[in-house]
Amino acid sequence: MTKSLSKNVSALLLSITLLSSVLYAPFGVGTAHAEGTTTPQPDPAVISEQPLPPVPVSTPTPTPTPTPTLTPVPVPVPVPVPVPVPVPVPVPVPVPVPTIVPELSTNVLSTASIHISGPTATRIGESFDLNVSLSGAAQDTTAGKFIFQYNSSSFEYIRAASSSGVSIVGENNEPGKVTLVAADQSGAFASGRTVVTLTFKAKAKSDVNGISASVELGQASNGTVQQTAENSIALQYASTIPGDLNGNMIIDVGDLAVLIKYFGIGSDNPNWSKVANADFNKNNVIDISDLAALGKLVLYDNGQPFKLLEADIMGIQNAIAAGKLTSVELVQMYLDRIAAYDKQGPSINSIISINPDALTIAANLDKELQEKGPRGLLHGIPIIVKDNYDTLGMPTSAGCTCLKDNNSVSDAYMVQKLKDAGAIILAKANLSEFAINTDTNSSLGGQTKNPYDLTKNPGGSSGGTGAALASNFGVGGLGTDTGGSIRIPSSYNSVVGIRPTIGLTSRDGIIPLALSQDVGGPMTRTVADAAIMLDVVSGYDSNDIATAASVGQTPVSYTKYLDKNGLKGARIGVITDSGVTGNNTEVKALLSKSVQDMQAQGATVVEVSIPNISTILSYGSLSGYEFKFNLNDYLSNSRMVDTTKLPYHSLTDIINSGTDFLQSLKTTLNTRNGIASLETQEYKDILLYRTRITQQSLLKVMADNKLDALLYPSTSGPTGSSTGSANRLSPFSGFPSISVPAGFVASGTPIGIELLGRPYAEGTLIKLAYSYEQATHKRVMPTSVPDLPVHVVPAP
Repeated sequence: MTKSLSKNVSALLLSITLLSSVLYAPFGVGTAHAEGTTTPQPDPAVISEQPLPPVPVSTPTPTPTPTPTLTPVPVPVPVPVPVPVPVPVPVPVPVPVPTIVPELSTNVLSTASIHISGPTATRIGESFDLNVSLSGAAQDTTAGKFIFQYNSSSFEYIRAASSSGVSIVGENNEPGKVTLVAADQSGAFASGRTVVTLTFKAKAKSDVNGISASVELGQASNGTVQQTAENSIALQYASTIPGDLNGNMIIDVGDLAVLIKYFGIGSDNPNWSKVANADFNKNNVIDISDLAALGKLVLYDNGQPFKLLEADIMGIQNAIAAGKLTSVELVQMYLDRIAAYDKQGPSINSIISINPDALTIAANLDKELQEKGPRGLLHGIPIIVKDNYDTLGMPTSAGCTCLKDNNSVSDAYMVQKLKDAGAIILAKANLSEFAINTDTNSSLGGQTKNPYDLTKNPGGSSGGTGAALASNFGVGGLGTDTGGSIRIPSSYNSVVGIRPTIGLTSRDGIIPLALSQDVGGPMTRTVADAAIMLDVVSGYDSNDIATAASVGQTPVSYTKYLDKNGLKGARIGVITDSGVTGNNTEVKALLSKSVQDMQAQGATVVEVSIPNISTILSYGSLSGYEFKFNLNDYLSNSRMVDTTKLPYHSLTDIINSGTDFLQSLKTTLNTRNGIASLETQEYKDILLYRTRITQQSLLKVMADNKLDALLYPSTSGPTGSSTGSANRLSPFSGFPSISVPAGFVASGTPIGIELLGRPYAEGTLIKLAYSYEQATHKRVMPTSVPDLPVHVVPAP
């Protein structure tokens, strides 16, 4: 505000403050119209009024102020309803006014009306604007005191902004009430233009009828203060429910039909106003993401209840946004399924421990969502974590009874990232003890079953996570992979698993098997959910130097690679070496079918052979060398474990207990404990030559054939048979790979296919896997864990 404006309004504002102290009643509701269009003038509520009695003063009595006339509007004016003449109220003896004031300010009833334009309804966490304008204000109105009252349990006031030529010179914000004093020398008050815009955030799914307003107006000519009369305020709510294109105040297929008609247009198109309300990503173009967003809204705004089975992250978030679900309800649904099916019924036995605070955390996240909005796509999403990730508030055992009381003193880096994103660690999953084998059997957790065939194991070592997700015990999960421990159980449980490039995700806080090969990654039921989780858990961690290589290698979001047409124009090499593909006829038939499916989506698939494949596969895993040393370092690290409370501080201590571990591992543990040093030529040669020959061979075949990825079965046989050697290519090279469901063998158990790419090419793999997944939809949930009856969710 300029200095001259400050001087002009200062005396007037003081006069307003002294003469205006009455709160006025709420107002009625007017006609709705579309936000962003010219605000139509409503039929004003015309009030019959009598001139106020003249006020006796020591100077000659002035002529009574005439009733202000209403500015004509281009709509029919209803016949005024006569209002009884008010009974005169005795007027107290006035205080004499100094002669330097030429005229007296007088409170008079005004025919001016206040108009509010805003959304008809809101969604939880959604911010919205209310545009405030006036009609019927006198031409010389230059100041106003606006009082807005609202339900503070439904709305949170954010801010107020004035229009051009209007200045907010005073603001008072109280719970449920905002008072603004505004000055205007531009004529906005009298012209009907927007005066101020208020921004609120919805704490609950609601309409905005609970927001009311009143105003006192000051005239520059004589300092008269006008107040709007009760019931004279016309509210105008705009139809701004995002996606409501047909104006019926709900989201339905009619809206989708309109959006499809104008698909691809931009904000420069003459028809933009017809669909601008469905530009969900605000990029000024109606694109595929807008169609997808509206499509999901059609599901949830059209009366369909939320369905838990096979629910994905975006579906859950849309259900929460539509007011059909809370995180507390979601957590309870998964807890009910775990109670019904993990230790009872089919007894999947995939869970070692449940977070005792899960419901409380969910309730806090629900409250935070209402008050502040979501942290991101994982806000309130229940996640199942393999029990070799350090997790505050829960023991971290690696499946061994020897570590059943290992209450870590910090979160693993990836777990902390999940919590920061608003995810709920719902449970810790069983695993092959110390992640050594591929059967998911441990001394603490017992044997986990495959939900597709209860007589077989789910693969491993992350089989607890895989079986839990296949059984719909959680939304997503974390696994670890040293030789195949994410991709094998992903294949056997018809879920998606990503083994990232070594260095993309931190290993800090994970009980190690072999740090030269270890990596943690997401396991989910869909490729999209895996991409969402990878966004959160990847990144540089100063406590894991390997992650320094990932700086500058990650995209803004892996979700940008979720392209249904991602296979079009891609070049993929399907490996023909029997050491990789195996000889199982059913698995090879599924691989052949996946090739056909990819070709049908526009990919070029060529047969390739990996140079030096026999030499590569002749090497073993370095877990046989590194396990003892890596485990001993973890057990002595006070930043991760409470060394004063652990009964064992080395692998030797655990073996010497005699019984406090899985007895079938006794020989393996003794052999690995017998490795005296890593300063041997044998170990260094494997670490150097195996890595080099694997990387060079893979890169050469990809370069020679101009390939985006290599393709092969995730496992060479179905569950219960050999997993094969294909899973070694990714850990031996450090390159990323993804396993995606490819169908089922005759016995009814699933098989996955695996795509391998160049370092940090996770985005490309996600694009190819997503396109294949969306074209084939091979995942089918197991019948051993059906839906449960709906019940009332208890309070946490």
